[in-house]
Amino acid sequence: MPAPASNPASISIGELLTREHREIDAGIEAFVARARNGAEDATGNWVAPLLDAMTALRRHIYLEEAFLFPPIRAAGLMMPIMVMLREHGELWRAMDQLGEALESGTGDSCQRHNLVTRCGTMLELLEAHNSKEEPIIYSRADVDLSEAAHAELARFLRTGSTPPGWVCERAAG
Repeated sequence: MPAPASNPASISIGELLTREHREIDAGIEAFVARARNGAEDATGNWVAPLLDAMTALRRHIYLEEAFLFPPIRAAGLMMPIMVMLREHGELWRAMDQLGEALESGTGDSCQRHNLVTRCGTMLELLEAHNSKEEPIIYSRADVDLSEAAHAELARFLRTGSTPPGWVCERAAG
C-alpha cells in the first residue's frame, strides 16, 4: 500500500507514514467487520483486507528499520528507537500468529472468533505503538534525515517493497 504522493515536497515524511498507519488499521478493521458479518465467500477474498494490511505493515516496518530509524538513532534518539524496534518484534510475532490462524482455517464461527480476537489484539498493539511513534519519531523524520536520505525514503514510499525473506530486527524476541 504505498502512499500516493502527487507532490512529495508538500507532504512531510511523518504525514506519509501516519497515513500508512491509518490505512493498515483500516484494512484490519475491514477484515474484522467482514468476519463478524459472516461475509466470507468460496474464493477466500473476504480475508484480502487482512492479508493486504499484514503485507503493508511488514513493508512499513521494513522502511522504518532500513531508512528512517538509522539517521534518527544517529541524531540521538537511541532509547525511543530501541522501544520501537522491540514493539516491531511484538507486531511481527502477532502477524505470524495471525498467519498461522488463517492457515488453520476460517470456515467455522470458532475460527472466525479467534481471528477477530487476534485482530483486536493487533489493533491494540498498533495503537500503543503508533501513539508513541507518530509524535516522537515521525516529528523528527523531516528534521534528522539528510536530503539524500529523505529522497530515498520518499522514493521507497512511492514504489518500494519489502525484500523477499526480510524479517524485522527483533522478530525472534
